[in-house]
Amino acid sequence: MKQPIKRSKIMAEINITPFTDVVLVLLIIFMITTPLLLTPGIKVNLPNVKAAESETDKNITVLITADGKIMLGNIELGLEELKGEMSLRLMSSPNSPVVIKADRDVRYELVVQVMDTAKQAGARKFALGVEINEKRK
Repeated sequence: MKQPIKRSKIMAEINITPFTDVVLVLLIIFMITTPLLLTPGIKVNLPNVKAAESETDKNITVLITADGKIMLGNIELGLEELKGEMSLRLMSSPNSPVVIKADRDVRYELVVQVMDTAKQAGARKFALGVEINEKRK
């Protein structure tokens, strides 16, 4: 007698374990790198205060480093270049406040020059960036 041919069953399930491993590794990578992308790479040592208003996305932020470099976003600019770039940004949103975040070791004269340049560019509102002192007395 002839024996019937046994057919092997086709596995219809998908093994998702390798896919899950890859997704978890990517999630960890994104969780580690995202905070690095959100914080500016320029270190500015701001003065401390006990109370301050929070910053919004509409602000035009100018950083002044301890060595006197003026940064608008991540671009290093001179005073004349700052005036032109700030004029362009103020055209699109003329009521945006200009926040100057100067290192505590920067000459006061340079902060005043940046404020004067921003005023010449058309800025009407100004603020100084500070760190909030968490200790309450």
